[in-house]
Amino acid sequence: MARLTRAQRQARNRTRVLVAAGEEFAEHGFRDAKIDRIAERVELTRGAVYSNFPGKRALYFSVLAEAAERTAETARPDPGHTARTALGALARAWVSRLPVTDAALRIGAGLTPEILADESTRQAFSQLMRLDAVLLALSLEALEEPPGTGGRRVRVAEAVLTTLYGTSQMVGVAPGFVDPFTVVRACERLADLDVADAWPPPHVAHTAPALPADEDWSPPEAFDAIRRRAVSLAEDGTVVVLGTHRLEAVEEAVRSAPAGTAVTAVVVTDDPAVRIPLARTAVADLCGCLRQAFPERAWPELRLVYDASGEIAAAVGVRRVGDTTESAVRVRAGRIVARSDARGAGHAAASFAPAPGAEAGCR
Repeated sequence: MARLTRAQRQARNRTRVLVAAGEEFAEHGFRDAKIDRIAERVELTRGAVYSNFPGKRALYFSVLAEAAERTAETARPDPGHTARTALGALARAWVSRLPVTDAALRIGAGLTPEILADESTRQAFSQLMRLDAVLLALSLEALEEPPGTGGRRVRVAEAVLTTLYGTSQMVGVAPGFVDPFTVVRACERLADLDVADAWPPPHVAHTAPALPADEDWSPPEAFDAIRRRAVSLAEDGTVVVLGTHRLEAVEEAVRSAPAGTAVTAVVVTDDPAVRIPLARTAVADLCGCLRQAFPERAWPELRLVYDASGEIAAAVGVRRVGDTTESAVRVRAGRIVARSDARGAGHAAASFAPAPGAEAGCR
């Protein structure tokens, strides 16, 4: 039998630690779980566990992310085809995944306190909810065009997410209180919620235009968390790098881009061990249900990529990432033809139009 490489051994140990940690959190909950017991379960040292995860919190968030992504892979063969039926299907998929055993409740019970444990993580989660609302709204809009010029369905999506996350909380603190059928019916009716909701483009006084550029573009491989597949970032389009405190700016890039133009959002943070798994969990929780509830033609026209190492950000030109990072490039014919590193960068790059004759000079 061929000997495993160091990287293969590390990957195997990481997987084993995640499985053991899931068992530990299921038995004891996050607060009472012990790293020493997790190490004993897989016959590793405490140091070996910490070589893969910097702490119990990071390990916990990774366990939740892995679990969420495992359930996000499949699409339903007969999804909803109107906003009402799709939201009903989304709610049914959501409530079907609610914890029903004490072990499952113990695993999830630690998430909210850990989100609240520090302001930076709480702010990141708030932005993740805004991102989820945009993703759900884009799917709703693809099924039924909103009325009025500039109309959108973000506020409807926010109401749906408030209902679903509130349901998840109540399952844990008030067993038996939630009626899943009522939740489904409520979400169906939210499709007809009449709210004034129009997208206000970024004010020209608050955003600087993207600057023309002519730079090499050699991005690394990437994985789209929405469609759960590898994607190439080399094709024409906009790539926007956003810290976890600026994720709502995704909407600016998507709505400013010409129809049919690829938009990729690259998520970065200065605490990738905790906040990247948190992002993976929040997005997978929604997209796993969205993939079951909406036909593929209505899935968001956005690619979402996690960049824990900062490698993609570096290719964009961002050498130091953080939770407030906001930078974007416009790619055409394998070259970076415009860039912006200011607030509103996604809007600036997506709406960039070269001066007449400029493209010929960028060859």
